[in-house]
Amino acid sequence: MVFTRLVYSCRNGAGGRFWAVTATCVTMCAVENKFQLRVRYSETDQMGTFYNSRALEWFECGRTEFLRRLGTPYARMELDGVLLPLVEAHVAYLGRARYDDLLEVSTIGDMVGKARVRFDVSIAHAEGGADVARGYTIHAVTDPEGKPIRPPKWLVEALDKGRRTEW
Repeated sequence: MVFTRLVYSCRNGAGGRFWAVTATCVTMCAVENKFQLRVRYSETDQMGTFYNSRALEWFECGRTEFLRRLGTPYARMELDGVLLPLVEAHVAYLGRARYDDLLEVSTIGDMVGKARVRFDVSIAHAEGGADVARGYTIHAVTDPEGKPIRPPKWLVEALDKGRRTEW
């Protein structure tokens, strides 16, 4: 999968006046980790579709399996003193998912900045591919006390491996 992210930067002049905006197009080749899950009855609401907070739980499943696939299970990261607390999340709700529907969760992860990791996730019906939800989460890299740290070399290398490797 190839995706493009536009990065904007602004410069202000005297008195806060706008001078210039530059847009840099960053294109990355990333590998997705995919897995399937089935909507459980407890994940649905009275309207018969999944409850909105479930999307973020499924995002968590996606990033956990993504890291495991890279050889860096999150449980091991915690034992090594590296935590990834959530600092930002965005979900676009695109369709319905009902009890017993089989869904496919696709996840891509990458470093953003010096001490943050971004996971882009899409959820679609396994049969037919109809979109259910799409979004991202951004996580700080911290020690067990919550202090931001530079990501360890093994984490950066694992995420880099995810960009370069065909699974």
